[in-house]
Amino acid sequence: MVIRIFKKIDRIFLEFEEWSLFLAIALALTTAMANVILRKATSDLSLYWSDEVVRKVIYFTTYIGCVTAIRSRSLIRIDALPQLLPILKKPLTLFSHLVVLLFAALMVYLGSKMTVMMYQDAYARTATLQIPEYWFYAVLPLMGVMMFCRTLIVMREDWLGKSDITSGE
Repeated sequence: MVIRIFKKIDRIFLEFEEWSLFLAIALALTTAMANVILRKATSDLSLYWSDEVVRKVIYFTTYIGCVTAIRSRSLIRIDALPQLLPILKKPLTLFSHLVVLLFAALMVYLGSKMTVMMYQDAYARTATLQIPEYWFYAVLPLMGVMMFCRTLIVMREDWLGKSDITSGE
């Protein structure tokens, strides 16, 4: 039962990550390319807002990429010490997971507070496109929830010594 729920959550997160990252990067590349082409082809035409789009995409992909890094076990962690003393591998892995859970909880808490603060500020808009800033701050609690869930899934796999959920088996 628990495995089925974890697999479903993992599949939903995976779809969201892959498609949102693909669309965000495609938007940034298209915008940046169009701006470069317009600047080189004409002397006075440019997309004044393209830099803002690229900056916001980098912001988005950084945070959602953290969730993807957990799935592929690519987050920064202590790995030199377990190689020297293999007996420390499990305790240090547990410590690493607990730190990620703490970070995720902080992102949910602080990100939610910042999102609400930006929502309440009618003037908090992006400089050129005038998009409400709370849309971008909302990525923080979303990322925190996803990181928390993904870390629990990976912790379960580590505890049981197998990768039955995130490997697709």
